Amino acid sequence: MSKHSPGIGFFEKYLTVWVVLCMILGIVLGTFLPVIPEVLRNLEYARVSLPIAVLIWLMIYPMMMKVDFTSIKNVGKNPKGLYVTWITNWLIKPFSMYAIAWFFLFVVFQNLIPDSLAKDYLAGAILLGAAPCTAMVFVWSYLTNGNPAYTVVQVATNDLIILVAFTPIVAFLLGVGGVSIPWDTLILSVVLFVVIPLSAGVLTRIFVVRHKGEEFFQKQFLPRFNNITILGLLLTLVIIFSFQGRVILENPLHIVLIAVPLVIQTFFIFFIAYLGSRLLRLSHDVAAPAGMIGASNFFELSVAVAISLFGAQSPVVLATVVGVLVEVPVMLSLVKIANDTRGWFPARSA
Repeated sequence: MSKHSPGIGFFEKYLTVWVVLCMILGIVLGTFLPVIPEVLRNLEYARVSLPIAVLIWLMIYPMMMKVDFTSIKNVGKNPKGLYVTWITNWLIKPFSMYAIAWFFLFVVFQNLIPDSLAKDYLAGAILLGAAPCTAMVFVWSYLTNGNPAYTVVQVATNDLIILVAFTPIVAFLLGVGGVSIPWDTLILSVVLFVVIPLSAGVLTRIFVVRHKGEEFFQKQFLPRFNNITILGLLLTLVIIFSFQGRVILENPLHIVLIAVPLVIQTFFIFFIAYLGSRLLRLSHDVAAPAGMIGASNFFELSVAVAISLFGAQSPVVLATVVGVLVEVPVMLSLVKIANDTRGWFPARSA
């Protein structure tokens, strides 16, 4: 994140509140004006909801513009923090998410959640676990006084890994969880919601910086998109909850039950990366963002892929949306932990 970052904005700070309000609005629309979700449900192509696809692009495209891939040339200067990020996000997080979610959904809560729904909720958790944070981590890094240049490298390399690792990991874990998925739909989802917006974001950044300069891009161009991402997310949630109204009204406790393993996983992964960084004697401005990237999820991608694979009315999508619901309050608590334990680490790196 640039030195001009204002930190967490009003909409981001109260994201959980907006999500709850969208949940209520969506349920009300789906219950009392069922014609609205019915019309939206029919606007599909290749199982992809066109209105939701547009809104998801509004969410993801501005985030991709924030990633400066030219920073990757500095990748070899201080690689330990990158090793922590890569190992945590790709060799530990997807599999720990599967294990923790499976344990709670099928063992601890087996008398509270039918197996058919538990399988769907597990699929949603898998999609969250395989998508490490891409955008909000810049906010968490800023709030912990992270090294902005290094955070960019961590995020940029993670985004490149997503391109090749997300699909096989998701397919493998869904298969282990007993969920059959069409490979072509999964690959199409990654192309639609990662490859295309990532390419568009990179090209936009290059074009604007080349013609207007880096300062204009950071101070004037990027801020224009600040609220578009949140608006796209909230409108998507209204549509999703209008589809999910029946499931939620029949199983209101399930929102809490899904949240339990997601919250435990978030804390677990944070401390894996954070304490791993401490063992490697990394500075706090590298360790804190490393923990935040692992703990936070690219929930926009998870929601998008869940919708593409299973349909917007699927309980799988509900599970990914619970990830949105708990994201901000949990991550703010981790920001506080990181700031309170700054003394555990060496002084700030160069």
